Amino acid sequence: MIDSLRAEAAAHLRDVVTQALCYAPPADAVLVFDRRSALASLLTDAYIDAVPGIEQVDFDATPADAVLARFETLSPGDLVILVQTENFRLNEFRLRIELFKRGLKTIEHHHLIRQTPEQYQTFVDALAYDAAYFRNTGAALRDRLKDAKSITVESPAGVLTFAGPFEEPKLNVGDYTGMENVGGMYPIGEVFTECVDLSRAQGEVTLFAFADREFQVQMPTPFSVTIREGLLEAGEDAPAAFHDLLAMIREAEPVRVREIGFGLNRAMRKGRWVNDIGTFERQCGLHLSLGEKHAVYKKPGLNPKNTRYHVDVFVDVTRMLIDDEVVYQDGRYTVPAAARTGA
Repeated sequence: MIDSLRAEAAAHLRDVVTQALCYAPPADAVLVFDRRSALASLLTDAYIDAVPGIEQVDFDATPADAVLARFETLSPGDLVILVQTENFRLNEFRLRIELFKRGLKTIEHHHLIRQTPEQYQTFVDALAYDAAYFRNTGAALRDRLKDAKSITVESPAGVLTFAGPFEEPKLNVGDYTGMENVGGMYPIGEVFTECVDLSRAQGEVTLFAFADREFQVQMPTPFSVTIREGLLEAGEDAPAAFHDLLAMIREAEPVRVREIGFGLNRAMRKGRWVNDIGTFERQCGLHLSLGEKHAVYKKPGLNPKNTRYHVDVFVDVTRMLIDDEVVYQDGRYTVPAAARTGA
């Protein structure tokens, strides 16, 4: 199984490196890895196959000073790939952010230990880079959200409505044209926004999964929640673990709905998931964030230094509309760009 997954992963990662990050020799390419988990070893070997001649740096066999010194010799436009069973710590700064500051193209995989062997196939499938689908569908959603008056989400529990205007939509689709930073955490696939006025979210909706305190996906029997003026309350059918999660958030701040995330990655969905929340939030469907923390959008009265929680929850969507146009139904996006590319 691992050998066949290695070949699949290498093919996907070759597309990521060449099509998304637009890497090509003679630029340098450096792979910093560990082999503390089977998935980290799998990805390490896949990158070695996908990028001929890539420099290999075993994090566990290389002094931290030597790793940092190698980064110092790289030039803007060179490529660094980080494959981490957990999360490399070389200094007090986030490594990917430091690499971006140097103008280095960067691919990061972290917390790979959270995935179980039964989820490796799903994780590898999620690495597939269908440039036409990601870019066209992402752009179609972005264009509709820019001037949208409403987003309507239908689920078994009822209807949830977000009233516009909405913040500038952000894309994570492997198109870095005009962006300062090239790369990020992979797998990818997302368009996100939020209401300019966070109180303009109202309705009932069914959730099928949520992130726990250890940043892992919990997938209980679907349950209902109610959102009034942007604040969420759990229904009577919500599991005890979700009630506990809400209680934890409320100790610091209101359980406010902020991010509206349109996940695009068709390898993941309800019933086909991976444990790491940072990966699963790309699943094909809708996720919302709970709590007042958001690193991208600034809101009056919410000081980013004081906000604490950003907890992802996943909606059991039957249909989504932007204004009066259906954009998602039957587990797929229906915007014209997506239809043309076979989504």
